[in-house]
Amino acid sequence: MAKRLIVAITGATGAAYGVRLLVALHRQRGWESHLVLSEAGALTAWQELGLKRREIERLAAVAYNPRDIAATLASGSFLTEGMVIAPCSMKTLAAVAHAHADDLASRAADVVLKERRRLVLLPREAPLNLAHLRNMVAVTEMGGIIFPPAPALYAKPKSIEELIEHTVARVLDLFGIRASGLKRWAGMKGTLPARD
Repeated sequence: MAKRLIVAITGATGAAYGVRLLVALHRQRGWESHLVLSEAGALTAWQELGLKRREIERLAAVAYNPRDIAATLASGSFLTEGMVIAPCSMKTLAAVAHAHADDLASRAADVVLKERRRLVLLPREAPLNLAHLRNMVAVTEMGGIIFPPAPALYAKPKSIEELIEHTVARVLDLFGIRASGLKRWAGMKGTLPARD
């Protein structure tokens, strides 16, 4: 049986992270993606990437209606390896932090936490207010992983796509999926420049 990973795309900027994650999972033998694309996430993906809902849903093994809280993902008996919310809006972060499971994305995240599976959130907001920070602490205390999509400039990316690919590869690392081509930190090379 294929390993299942839930991917939720919510209404924050950065829809490309979720889309690239779906593409990467599609290429992984033995893995299948289960997508929850929120209404706001679909609007953002259209604005940022020019992709329609059905185009994104085709990238997943299974796609769910974001309002269907009776879907398989809403039960701990449905076995998954965990969930990634990429990008994660502050509204979704707050729903997860306070177990306010009123849609499928936040309910699935609640299930992942209660079943002690891996939950990774890529929050997209700046600057952060105190409520955002407290919600991130709450999710972390429950076992979730807060993974802001901060660029790894040591990899010397040449495009936005390379920045996104690097972040997605690092997220996949958290589930034991090793992406080829990931530029990993190998330590400092050469000597440090002389002081002025």
